[in-house]
Amino acid sequence: MKVYRLEREQWLPAPMERVFAFFADAANLETLTPPWLGFEILSALPIAMRADARIEYRIALAGIPLRWRTRIVSWQPGVRFVDEQDRGPYALWEHTHEFERCGDGVLMRDVVRYALPFGVLGRIAHAVAVHGVLAAIFDFRFARIRELFPRSCGTEAEWAG
Repeated sequence: MKVYRLEREQWLPAPMERVFAFFADAANLETLTPPWLGFEILSALPIAMRADARIEYRIALAGIPLRWRTRIVSWQPGVRFVDEQDRGPYALWEHTHEFERCGDGVLMRDVVRYALPFGVLGRIAHAVAVHGVLAAIFDFRFARIRELFPRSCGTEAEWAG
C-alpha cells in the first residue's frame, strides 16, 4: 500500500484558546470544506470532542455520495488532535492537527497520511485526480481560515510542502 503525505502550515493572528476552540468544534468542518464536496455532518451536534469520539459525514466525490466516519484517536487540548477514518473512501486516512504558540498568534499544521484502495488502480487515481482534489480542498481550507482569522500585521507561514 502506497502511503501519501499532505502537509500544510498557516499562522493565525489569534490567541491559542480561540484557535483551538474553533478547530475543536466539529460544526466548523462545514465552514472549512468546499461547497462542491456536498459535505454534511450526520452526527448529532454538538459533538463532545475527546479521544474515541466519532463523527459521521456525507460527502460527494465526482457526484458519487459517500458516507465517511472518523474517530478521534488522540486528543491533547491546545496542542494537537488526530482523527482517523473508521469507514470511508480511503484505505488509510490519518489527519493530525497541531497547534503551537508563535509570536502573537498560533502556527497551525495539518499533516495528512493517506492511502487509496485498489493497488495500482489507486495509484493511478491518485496521480490523475485524488492528489489534485485534496490540494484543492486544503487550498479552500487555507483561504477560509485566512478569512476567519484575518491578520492585522506580522508575517504568515505559507504552504509547507
